[in-house]
Amino acid sequence: MKSRQELGQSRRWVIKVGSSLVTRDGRGLDHEQIAAWVEDICRLRAEGRQIVLVSSGSVAEGLSRLNWSSRPESLNDLQAAAAIGQMGLVQAYESCFQKYAVHTAQVLLTHDDMANRRRYLNARSTLNRLIDLGVIPVVNENDTVAMEEIRFGDNDQLAALTANLIEADMLVILTDQEGMFDANPRSNSGAKLLDHINAEDQTLDAMASGSGALGRGGMITKVQAARLAARSGTVTLIVGGRGSGVLEQISRGKQKGTLFYPANEPLAARKQWLAGHTVIPGRLQLDDGAVNVLRQSGCSLLPVGVKHVFGKFQRGEVVACVDISGKEIARGLVNYSSDEVEKIKGQPSSAIQKSLGYVDETELIHRDNLVLV
Repeated sequence: MKSRQELGQSRRWVIKVGSSLVTRDGRGLDHEQIAAWVEDICRLRAEGRQIVLVSSGSVAEGLSRLNWSSRPESLNDLQAAAAIGQMGLVQAYESCFQKYAVHTAQVLLTHDDMANRRRYLNARSTLNRLIDLGVIPVVNENDTVAMEEIRFGDNDQLAALTANLIEADMLVILTDQEGMFDANPRSNSGAKLLDHINAEDQTLDAMASGSGALGRGGMITKVQAARLAARSGTVTLIVGGRGSGVLEQISRGKQKGTLFYPANEPLAARKQWLAGHTVIPGRLQLDDGAVNVLRQSGCSLLPVGVKHVFGKFQRGEVVACVDISGKEIARGLVNYSSDEVEKIKGQPSSAIQKSLGYVDETELIHRDNLVLV
């Protein structure tokens, strides 16, 4: 486990700031606070750090500009507010960074961009190139076009996926709390701030569920983000983001916030992408033998091990593999559509030709395209 000092000196960071911080709890952009973060980021950049900034706040800023007192329920209204607010958000960051002669780039993403392998790689290449050019990418969810069923739901998850995308050393989530507590600090005066914890520790869920609402997610989404980031070996720091010098203090190894450490070695880049999917079009229910083979031997999934097919999917999409009880045990890129799998499930690979009239692959999911969860 790396020390705070070592983490502070790590090279590649993703920094996420939430809407409550960016917009003074929805009252409009906090230009003074944004300027403080930008000053720290530029100082880190001058010291050789590579920074990607993930910023919420477009919807909240749009609501403020439209003088809407509450968040609308209509998706069209939310998308309109996001479009209006995004202009102010980008302008605020651009003007602050320009004071230090640092260029920025706006990067808007949807879940579909991460779920599509080609667009995933394009986004990865673009972000890496921007970093090489010394530009600070400012990433946000593309709320203007994202549909309800494919939205990230919270920029904590977007930040974690971005950390996976660029293989960041550390994800810093700036929030309106000091970090992760063992109980709700708003209602329990005896709540203690956690210094560090394994991202996979299951006791976190109960602790996070009572931590209050922050933006669209809450502390539970930050815990989930830390787990997702950990899959690529990224350490996550949840820390209070108000005031000046916060990021500089982190870089100097100061004891602030809560660190979430990954439990295992980083997954291969392709498997990071598979593990990061949150929209899964279908499920394959496996028999006990297939479950044991996947867990113990790391082999490919063959049609003979599939009992039932749920959902509609096409060749090349990511599907979940579940056991008899419905618990997900793996996910991967499937080599046949749901209709085709219905015809070959429970049969040996040698029977694919007879059932379909052709054979694309002898495996249903190749082991290189399969990741245990």
